[in-house]
Amino acid sequence: MIIYTHVSIPKTLVSSSQFITSKSSNLSQSQNYTSDRYFNVLNRNGKQKKLIFGDSKKWGSCGKLGFKVGFSSSDGLSSDSSDNSDFIKKRKVVDHITLLKAKEGLSDEDEKDMLDHLYTSQYQMGGIIAISLGRVRNQNLDGYTHAVYMRFQGKEDLVKFYENTFYLGVLKDHVMPYSHELRYVDYEAEVEDDILPIFRKGQEFNYGLEFMLLISVAESERGEPIEDALLAHANLARDFPSLIVQFTQGSNFNLSSKEYSHAVVIRFRSSEAFEMFVGNSEYRKMWTSKFAPIVQKTLAIDFTIDPVGTELM
Repeated sequence: MIIYTHVSIPKTLVSSSQFITSKSSNLSQSQNYTSDRYFNVLNRNGKQKKLIFGDSKKWGSCGKLGFKVGFSSSDGLSSDSSDNSDFIKKRKVVDHITLLKAKEGLSDEDEKDMLDHLYTSQYQMGGIIAISLGRVRNQNLDGYTHAVYMRFQGKEDLVKFYENTFYLGVLKDHVMPYSHELRYVDYEAEVEDDILPIFRKGQEFNYGLEFMLLISVAESERGEPIEDALLAHANLARDFPSLIVQFTQGSNFNLSSKEYSHAVVIRFRSSEAFEMFVGNSEYRKMWTSKFAPIVQKTLAIDFTIDPVGTELM
């Protein structure tokens, strides 16, 4: 008997705007984020700031570097204390993303079977130290319907995971019968060297929204330009601990998925926190100045994390 907590799966796909960041895109349209509400957000200076989100119906499709960045809200970093970041002990981890396209007509029962077996695989094999998964909320041109996030302590554990006969059996018997495409992305990052942020445990990780952003950068830009952009991204995210629980990003080293060169995973405290962050004028300015000139393509994926108590398996 296994007792576990897992994410809730909405019964229908919910659309949300995405990034439109290819060089051929209209940047003025790409910076709009769909919302029918105004939000008051506590900015990093502690003052109330009203954010008005543009109403846009645009949809975007949304040799690796060794650049890796990560932080947790428990780091205690803000714009006033970021200079102390060097004194926080960090640990390297490997974050793994699986995206899949479910077959049309997938029933709720079959979907539950697929996701339950993926989730509980952490109890049947070693190496997986954190996991989240769910049905993708937002439409995306690539057509991915479900996403899985896993964390490993190191690359050696990831290699064993890919070769594990139990997991291969889960894919064969409980995933591929319901899906027709899988995509993997792996990257190394650093998080605070503490049990809660490493294993993504504690109350903060029991709910919220998991956001994944895959980025394709031209080979000519995979030096200082993308390192500078990723650092700006991390610094901005660090300024909003009231919105973000954990943030990691790094260079994709999965040779089977070369289309995307970098990946970002952010656990937001809620869907509203996600909207406030990506709709923030500072975020738009950062993306326009740092990423838009060098990014060829992006894929943005998000799904909700909601505690539903315990369930017997």
